[in-house]
Amino acid sequence: MPDVQTADRHVTVDGLDIRYIEHGAGAAVIMLHGGSLGSSADVYQRNLQPLVAGGLRVIAVDHPGYGLSDAPTDYSAAARAAFVLRFMDALGIERAALVGHSIAGGLAVSLAFAHPERISAVVVLGSGPLLPPLPDAKGQPGNLRRDTDDSHVHEPTLEETRKNLEAMLFHRELITPSELVLYHSRSTGKCFEASLLRRKHSKGPATDATLWQRLSELPVPLLMIYGAQDRANAGARARYLKTVQPGLDLHIIENCKHLVQWDAADEFHRLARPFLEISLPPV
Repeated sequence: MPDVQTADRHVTVDGLDIRYIEHGAGAAVIMLHGGSLGSSADVYQRNLQPLVAGGLRVIAVDHPGYGLSDAPTDYSAAARAAFVLRFMDALGIERAALVGHSIAGGLAVSLAFAHPERISAVVVLGSGPLLPPLPDAKGQPGNLRRDTDDSHVHEPTLEETRKNLEAMLFHRELITPSELVLYHSRSTGKCFEASLLRRKHSKGPATDATLWQRLSELPVPLLMIYGAQDRANAGARARYLKTVQPGLDLHIIENCKHLVQWDAADEFHRLARPFLEISLPPV
């Protein structure tokens, strides 16, 4: 956890109180967290200031039903995508780059395909649904695992939250006591209740399983970063994607699992900052 946390801000989107954090001024970059229990804008706390050095306005938001944001009434993938544009509207942002971690990577790519006039660039971090199945591993469990956590049938204990974080991190020393307590607070109470509702009301896949086949056709610049030791054979599948679409700007980081922005923070900043500086239009 950074020594100084960015102060919370709030905005109303479609009648919901939405919490977000931001740092810097300039062209807008919106950071979207994943779908696992415990996810929130806080997974980007350590990344905001390093990215701001490039003259960017970096914003991380709690999606409805996560973190400190109100829970939605519609838990569909379409509603989550629409929320991003409504959030941009609420902040007066006409066009922004998106950074999508985990399942939000597919959401960001889908939005860029549908609304390139609103999305200027996309950075994908550890998004399993954007990877192809391995040609010799079709049908194997986990080969196309969704990047959501639907396994919790009861509110997790602090120790269970630690194990959840450890499963996503190569560098487990990053789980400080304060980081653990914060992540646990985003995994319990109303956040856990919302996760049960997401599971109950979600229908169909969160991301088109064939979306990876069209990545080279994305109408905006795309940067993809994966951990070599991530779950569901992500490292091998990312290497395979690079062979079938060699033109992709795709990087595979060793000693890195699912939380790329923690495990490989320095490499993420090194790759993303110049990419965003070049891709974003001047304010």
